[in-house]
Amino acid sequence: MRARLPLLLLLAGTAVLYLWRLGDSGWANAYYSAAAQAGAQSWRAWFFGATDPAGAITVDKTPAATWVMGLSARLFGVNAWSILVPQALMGVASVWLLHATVRRTAGEAAGLIAGAVLALTPVAVLMFRFNNPDALMVLLLVAGAYAAVRATERASARWLVLAGAAVGFAFLAKMLQAFLVLPAFGLVYLVFAPAAVGRKVWHLGAALGAVVVAGGWWVLAVELVPPGSRPYIGGSQTDSVLELALGYNGLGRLTGDEVGSVGGGGWGSGGWSRLLGDEMGGQIAWLLPTALVLLVAGWWAARAGERVGLALWGGWLVVTAAVFSFMNGIIHAYYTVALAPAIGALIGIGAVALWRRRQEPVAAAALSGALAVTALQCYLLLLDWSAALAAVVLVLGLVGAVGLFLAAVAPAAAVVPVAVVAALLGPGAYSVATAATPHSGAIPSAGPAWGNAPGGAVFRGPGGGSTTFRGGGMGGMGGLLDAPTPGADLVALLRDGDGFTWAAAAVGSNNAAGYQLGSGEPVMAVGGFNGTDPAPTLERFRELVRDGRVHYFLGGALMPAETGSDAAQRIAEWVADAFTATTVDGVDVYDLTAGAQR
Repeated sequence: MRARLPLLLLLAGTAVLYLWRLGDSGWANAYYSAAAQAGAQSWRAWFFGATDPAGAITVDKTPAATWVMGLSARLFGVNAWSILVPQALMGVASVWLLHATVRRTAGEAAGLIAGAVLALTPVAVLMFRFNNPDALMVLLLVAGAYAAVRATERASARWLVLAGAAVGFAFLAKMLQAFLVLPAFGLVYLVFAPAAVGRKVWHLGAALGAVVVAGGWWVLAVELVPPGSRPYIGGSQTDSVLELALGYNGLGRLTGDEVGSVGGGGWGSGGWSRLLGDEMGGQIAWLLPTALVLLVAGWWAARAGERVGLALWGGWLVVTAAVFSFMNGIIHAYYTVALAPAIGALIGIGAVALWRRRQEPVAAAALSGALAVTALQCYLLLLDWSAALAAVVLVLGLVGAVGLFLAAVAPAAAVVPVAVVAALLGPGAYSVATAATPHSGAIPSAGPAWGNAPGGAVFRGPGGGSTTFRGGGMGGMGGLLDAPTPGADLVALLRDGDGFTWAAAAVGSNNAAGYQLGSGEPVMAVGGFNGTDPAPTLERFRELVRDGRVHYFLGGALMPAETGSDAAQRIAEWVADAFTATTVDGVDVYDLTAGAQR
C-alpha cells in the first residue's frame, strides 16, 4: 500500500483539479452539449451524433465523444455536471494509464513524473474540464500506447491488435488526427519487438486491420443507411462521412482547402515556432523544449527498455508537432493537448535515465541544461501574467540547475525537490488558474480571464496573445462560435406548441444549440456548424414548413459563405420575405404557421 501511495496521491490531486467547480463552465461547448442532450432523448440521434433529437444534422465529427456524454445525460439528466464529468474522469484515467505505460519501460519514478506533467499541463486541464472530443481521443491514444508497449515486450499480436483497436476507436472521437501516432507505434514494434521481421510484419497487418474495423464499422453503417433515413452528415457538402473524414476533417486541415469553412483562413503562420508562439505557448510549450532535450540526452543514457519508451513517445511528439506546426488549414490551440502525454513521458523517462548516471559529467550537464531551459521557457511564458512568479521560477530553476550540475556531490534530498518545483511551478500555477476560470464557446483557451471586453471575456495567453469570445450578435443570434442564452419569454414561446418536429430553426449549430439547451425543445441547425452545409435545401425547408413540422424561425445576422453552400442564406432570405417577424427578448422570431407563404 505504501508503494502505491504516491500514485494514489497523484490521481486524487488530478481528480480534485479536474472536478473542482466544474459546473461553473455551464454548457461549455454548447454545440456538443446539444448533441448530448439530443442523444439523451433519442437513440437514433445518439447513434448518428445528431445535434437535435429529431435528427436534422450531425455534429461535424464522428460521435464517440457525444456517445459518452449522451449516455451520462440519459442516466443523470441533462446538466453541466453530467456532460462535463465524463471528460474529467477521462483525464484522471489518462494520467493513470500514462503512469502505467511509462512505468513498464522506465520504472515507478518515471511514471510518476510523466503523470504529474500531464496532469499539470494547462491545455490538458482545459480539455479534461471541457466537452470537446479531444479528451476521449487522448485517453484512447494513451491506452493504445500502453498496449503497444506491452506488445513490443514479447512480440504479442494480441496486444498489438488491441493497440490498433484503441487507435481505431479514437478515430471515432476525432477522425484522422488519431492516426498521427501510428507511425511511432508501428516503427517501435518493427524495430524492438523480439521476433522475426516477417512475423512482425504480419502482426502489424493484423493491427492495421483492427484500426480499420474499430474505426470503420460506424462509417460503413452510416454509408449503408439511405440519406433520407438518417440525419445529414454535418461538415460535408455531399452528406458523406468519407468526405468529412478525408476532406474537411482530413487533408483539408493540411492543405487549407476546406470547403464550407468561413473566415478566409488566418490560422497563423506555419513553422516550428507556431507551438512556441503567443497563441499556443501558454497551452503546451512550458516543458516542450525540455522534452526534446531529454529525448536526445536520455537516448544516450537510456537502457534498452527505456529506449523503447523514448522511441515511441518521441515519435508521437515529433510527428504530431510537425503536423500542427506546418498544417495550413483550421487549427486551434487546444489541439495541442495531443502532445501532452508524449511530453510527460519523455521528461519522465529522460530525467530518470540521466539521474541514474548523474555521477558522469555528461549526464549531470544534460540534466542541468534541461532544467535551465525549463526555467527560461517558463519565465518567458509567465512574464506577462505574473512577473513575480516568473522571477521565482527563474531563480529556483537556476539554483536547481547548479545543483544538478553538481549532482555527483550535492545531496539528492535537496536537489530533487528544488528541480521538481522549478519545473512544475509555472505550468502548475497556470493550470490552477485555468481550472478556476469558467470556459465556454467553440474555441476555448487555457489560462485565466484578464478583464472584460465588449461582448465577452478576454483570455490572455503568456507572451501577450489573446482570444476574445463574444456573445450576442445582430438580431439576437449568438454568432458562429458562441451559443445564445434565450430569455424567459423566448423559452416560453418555444415550449408553447405541440405537434411540431422542431420547435424552431436557426442558422448555425451554436445558435440552434443555445436555443435548444435553454428551452429543452428540438431546434434545427440550418446549414450545420458554419451555416455552409446544404442541409436542408430551400426546397426541403419549404416542404417542412408546408407540412407543419417547423414552428418558428429565429433570425439574425448571417456570416456570408465564402465556400460551401448558400442554402442557409437563401432560407433566411425566403423566411424574411414570406413571413412577418416579431421581436422576443431581442430575437427576431418568425412564426412559420402564420400567414400565407409568398
